[in-house]
Amino acid sequence: MNAEHLRHLIESHSRGEVSTDDVLSRLKTLSFENLGYAKIDHHRKIRNGYPEVIYGEGKTAEQATEIFRRLAERNPNVLCTRVTDEIAAAILAGVPDTEFHKICRIVELRRTREEGVGLVVVATGGTSDIPVAEEASVVLESFGSKVERLYDVGVAGIHRLLSHTDMVRKANCVIAVAGMEGALPSVVGGLVDVPVIAVPTNVGYGASFGGLAALLAMLNSCASGISVVNIGNGFGAAYQADMINKMAAGVTRKEQGK
Repeated sequence: MNAEHLRHLIESHSRGEVSTDDVLSRLKTLSFENLGYAKIDHHRKIRNGYPEVIYGEGKTAEQATEIFRRLAERNPNVLCTRVTDEIAAAILAGVPDTEFHKICRIVELRRTREEGVGLVVVATGGTSDIPVAEEASVVLESFGSKVERLYDVGVAGIHRLLSHTDMVRKANCVIAVAGMEGALPSVVGGLVDVPVIAVPTNVGYGASFGGLAALLAMLNSCASGISVVNIGNGFGAAYQADMINKMAAGVTRKEQGK
């Protein structure tokens, strides 16, 4: 329930269309809904402009499905990230109109499919980085941002990135996803005048230390305007990029919370 839904509920009650008991029942779980194993934060969209997103890893299929179903009762769009095939199958069977993005392990319910606002470019160093990049792209599109994907444009063939310079410079924010030596964000940061969000991945041989080498390289970038999220955190990058993109596009917090 967001601010507009709350206003509609109050107005419906004042017109006699909704009973007092029904209003009290809905308000009872406005803050959070206690399922025992989870406390669903229904109030988050009112506070932050974004509904709660489910982190699927470590949950049982039954837990993830029930949380997803409860969120779907109150929100037009719902996401569950880092799901297993078992969790995905359970949610798809239990909640109508859901979709499984297998490459990035996201289950999505998207009842509203308006044209995205602004522009976020999501770029990868290589094809192996696409799963993390797709996590960012799917989350951004669910949140309502326009996304352009620019995959496999790493520094080993820098001409591939330079051939798309015009598109990159039109973006309000760029997410640069890379493993190995993590050089892509530094190169992008030297080309654009907008924030660059660097996402290290665990792609690379033994000395990459599961993405730690890329993380440290990105943290030590000499290019300005770069922020860095944790290894493989496409969701976190998307959340930040969506906020930046909407501010640049002139979308107000009130409009974002609808």
